Amino acid sequence: MTRSSVQGEDTDEGAAAAPEREEAVRGDGDNGVEDTGSNTKDDSGSTEGEPEGPRPRRRRRVLRWTAVVLAVVLAGTAGAGYLYYEHLNDNIKQDVLNLGDSKVAAPTPNAAGQTPLNILVIGSDARDSEENQQLGGARETFGSTPLADVQMLVHLSADRSNMSVVSMPRDTLLEIPKCTDPDDGKVHPASEGRVMTNQSLGHGGPGCTVATWQELTGIHIDHFVMVDFAGVVSMADAVGGVPVCVDANIHSRDAGGHGSGLKLAKGTHPVKGKQALQWLRTRYGFEDGSDLARAKAQHMYLNSMVRVLRENATLSSPNKLRRLAEEATAALTVDPGLDSVKKLYDLSNELRAVKPERITMTTMPNRYVGARVEPTEDAEQLFRLVREDIALDGKDAKKKPDAEPEPPADPAASDDEIAVQVRNGTRTDDLGTAPGRANTVTGLLVDRGFTKAVADPSVLPSEDRTVVRYPSADLEGDARRVAKSLGIPASSVKRSTDVSGVTLVVGADWREGTAYKVPESDDSTPESAEALNGADDSACMHVNPAFTWS
Repeated sequence: MTRSSVQGEDTDEGAAAAPEREEAVRGDGDNGVEDTGSNTKDDSGSTEGEPEGPRPRRRRRVLRWTAVVLAVVLAGTAGAGYLYYEHLNDNIKQDVLNLGDSKVAAPTPNAAGQTPLNILVIGSDARDSEENQQLGGARETFGSTPLADVQMLVHLSADRSNMSVVSMPRDTLLEIPKCTDPDDGKVHPASEGRVMTNQSLGHGGPGCTVATWQELTGIHIDHFVMVDFAGVVSMADAVGGVPVCVDANIHSRDAGGHGSGLKLAKGTHPVKGKQALQWLRTRYGFEDGSDLARAKAQHMYLNSMVRVLRENATLSSPNKLRRLAEEATAALTVDPGLDSVKKLYDLSNELRAVKPERITMTTMPNRYVGARVEPTEDAEQLFRLVREDIALDGKDAKKKPDAEPEPPADPAASDDEIAVQVRNGTRTDDLGTAPGRANTVTGLLVDRGFTKAVADPSVLPSEDRTVVRYPSADLEGDARRVAKSLGIPASSVKRSTDVSGVTLVVGADWREGTAYKVPESDDSTPESAEALNGADDSACMHVNPAFTWS
């Protein structure tokens, strides 16, 4: 197994401290390299609870190069037979998919036997080659802790009709689970409290970033793709440039020399090479100068590149296609499930079948916590839509009522022989645990003949919806019987290795009363996710007036 080295912080040589006005717009570096730019003031990677007050100018630069490689994977090309050149396989680096202890069960196949596909796209601030160093600067960052400064989840629906992309801000506060480095066996313990999500890459590799996503979202991740700096310039050049739009003249450079250096006139222009890098880096000059504005610019770039790859006839040229294939494979680190050109090509065939108008780009809804951000209730709504394979564009065909599932292999035991643990999972972000719910529901079960039902006060999970979990196939019938007795739908009966027996978790949808009412589903994409449709070629980035020119 091999892993490309990744680097941590990137500092400006001789850079002065940023002025106090750098509250919304934060410091970028020299050499055309922008500060990695979270949407927050300081970038130390520290835990929650930092003191308020002025913070030092941000010194990390992040390159949102991931969008370029993702676009190549999404679109594919008609002449992709050239990708079968065997030597391309040697370009591809690989690493372990999941370094965490906990697993998330794969989704249940639909009626046609199809399952969704989830791919985590990761970008690090790597300085692991001369080319990457020239593009990213900061010679002093070799050997520093790796950071996953770009994280995008690509979800391909089970029926392959639509695709959703969810970006997570790099400074999102969350808990990183315990991860074991596959190279040296070093155990990285779970984080003490919440830390920035980009630290996950330094806990053993991209497999820990995968584990962190699964822990937060409950979404089963099938693959990851990690990419380095150098791929942006080469691949953007190979496709002849990517059209982007600004609503005013922009120059991403302030009086102190901070900024990506991007200079464009108002309107739509194709960018490639170093200018493409500048677009993907730019934070100084877009909207409020936050990392969220930069993510919006990256979504625009990605959507545009997908269209270019589909429409650009120059890619029928064998030489240009070969060059694109060479550059793309050399830039990638993947999990073993994608460790060959053929596997990547097969994946691209599945992804490119989705029309641009069925691709939806989103940013995880978040709110500020001091100098960082955290997921909101809307974020959980977005994660649920992905988990349940609901299209974010709202264009899913009207779903038929859930059919009665096939009978379990092992029928249920008699009610008085079924052991059930009942837990109180009614706590939410806004409400504390509703007292006594486990005891109340246990009493309901006992009254209905489940005399072995017991309340478990030692565990207080948090569940939006009431759920019955079971650990193995021989207990599925028992779990279904418990659910049916309380009016809980079969869709809320889940197999899980996190429980040792049939376990009923009373969710936030049943905080009171003795009759369970199935909640109506809101399957709309939250407005706070700032969805952008893949076919939208009218999007234009708003330029901050402080960074315009005439």
